[in-house]
Amino acid sequence: MGRTLLILRLVLADLRRHMTQAVMLLLAVTAATATMALGLSLGGASQTLYEQTRAATAGPDIVAHAPELGTPVTPVLTSLTRFPEVVAHNGPYRVVYATLTARGTASLVVVHGVAKTPGAVNRPLVTSGRWVRSGGAVLERGFATALGARVGDRVTISGRPYPVVGIAVTAATSIFPWSSYGGPYGGPSDGSGLVWLPESDARALAAKDLPVTMAMDLKLRDPEATEAFIDAHRGFVHDSTAKVSFSSWQFTARQDTVILNDTQPILVVGSWLLSFLAISGVAALAAGRAAEQTRRAGLLKAVGATPGLIAALLLTEYLILALLGDALGLTLARLAEPAIVSPTASRIGDVSGPTGTVIAATTALAVAVAALSALRPTLRAVRTATVSALAVTAHRPRHRPRLTALSALLPTPLLLGLRLTARRPGRAVLHACSTAVTLIAVTALLTYQAQPRWGFAQHRDGWEAGLSGIPNLRVAHDSRLLLAVSIALIALATVNTVTLTWTTAMEARANMAIARTLGATPGQISAGLSVAQLLPALPGAVIGVPLGILLSGQMTTFPFSLIAAAALVILLATTALTAVPARLAARRPVAQTLSAEAG
Repeated sequence: MGRTLLILRLVLADLRRHMTQAVMLLLAVTAATATMALGLSLGGASQTLYEQTRAATAGPDIVAHAPELGTPVTPVLTSLTRFPEVVAHNGPYRVVYATLTARGTASLVVVHGVAKTPGAVNRPLVTSGRWVRSGGAVLERGFATALGARVGDRVTISGRPYPVVGIAVTAATSIFPWSSYGGPYGGPSDGSGLVWLPESDARALAAKDLPVTMAMDLKLRDPEATEAFIDAHRGFVHDSTAKVSFSSWQFTARQDTVILNDTQPILVVGSWLLSFLAISGVAALAAGRAAEQTRRAGLLKAVGATPGLIAALLLTEYLILALLGDALGLTLARLAEPAIVSPTASRIGDVSGPTGTVIAATTALAVAVAALSALRPTLRAVRTATVSALAVTAHRPRHRPRLTALSALLPTPLLLGLRLTARRPGRAVLHACSTAVTLIAVTALLTYQAQPRWGFAQHRDGWEAGLSGIPNLRVAHDSRLLLAVSIALIALATVNTVTLTWTTAMEARANMAIARTLGATPGQISAGLSVAQLLPALPGAVIGVPLGILLSGQMTTFPFSLIAAAALVILLATTALTAVPARLAARRPVAQTLSAEAG
């Protein structure tokens, strides 16, 4: 207990003395674990919301459709209810494929003709207003949200006006915009909204020569046996004169996740990139404290501390911050999950938050960030002998006459920048990778935004033309997430750039002071520090652009001019960001710097 208490007291004391590094690691791990937790939780959360909606609306196990193509299909659908596996049903009812306009916005729509009193199967839950009445329409909630429609508004369905008397949710169809099942244009890919009308109004609407399908909702004795039922009775349907298609509740649940297909890669890959930036930024700060930590380890060894105790001390400091960031990231993921997992408002219920598996994965990520950040300073502190750690010695650089003669021909800022970069190759690699990560995110964002876009209300043969208005919600959802992840990456990369410049300036203050005594001006010193950050940023930008294009996947349009402009802006921003810390370091009096180094 005494050893543990000692480690905790030393850790807390060190955290208070180096608050900047602690806060930086904490925020970086929080961002990384939050994005990873969200990415890994999406599939399970979507399934949870569907199951809650299905329970609240008595969702069917199977929906059967048969288009009316001149042959009556009602007897065929009704015969399905006589099989022993079926315990309840709803319908048959009409599904009319039409167009709808509301508040100046147009969309494709499927109209379900329903009874004024719902039955035992497929009872949509009214969340606002009331259920259907003669001449009144009820809109599916996700569709109504996309339209901006409310109870009391008026909509026009294929030329017929209807007041909106209610808004409801159902589990019998997928979320908006995939309410169409097996319709005349291929089913859920049509991008349709859902409207309920009384059966008499749906019949009148169908008389306008619109495509019509008859549907039947089935409740099975065993809800898990949907695939077996479909396989067993597909032959029966084939032998009949009607072409019947089936949609199981499992298919509906899977279709709900289509809108999240690109969301998970964005978040998971974003968490990896954020973790890398966290490691590189903290490693830069740790490198700036290397001499201090080594001396501290020497003092601990001098009073009897073992190498194991010193290693435990350094690792515990990083581990505490990483685990705290993990907890904050999981909390943020829990708060943001409802909006991300259900962007269309078509489902009801609550998500349970990250599961045990997700928590384990994010915790492993946080521990990995802590271990990789602490590895180098810990090994250096443990391996350095006590006497060497306590001694303040300057590292004499290796003399290279030819390189020195060649560098003498360069301008002073470039000469200083090259020497700073060459003496810290590890730091240069970290900064190049940080720039590459930033360009990867920016390139992916610009490439994604440059792709051809279309809304859900597209022209189809047999439908009314000129439809537009509702944006592609899947694209909009992914664009917002990609933008948020990119902003987080750029912000962290910005902090890393400033940190690397300041750390380099502090480590090289003696050399820079000597350069000033030899005639270098503060402006040249400042420019040299900026060049030291700009030189590794150039190969980072060259590497980041193709990696960003590769990460974008199967895209058809690449805005090369915008990507090149973004790379140039990032390089200019690197120069601007390094100017302030470099200028502050260059203005320090030479005598004060050399006196401090000598002391």
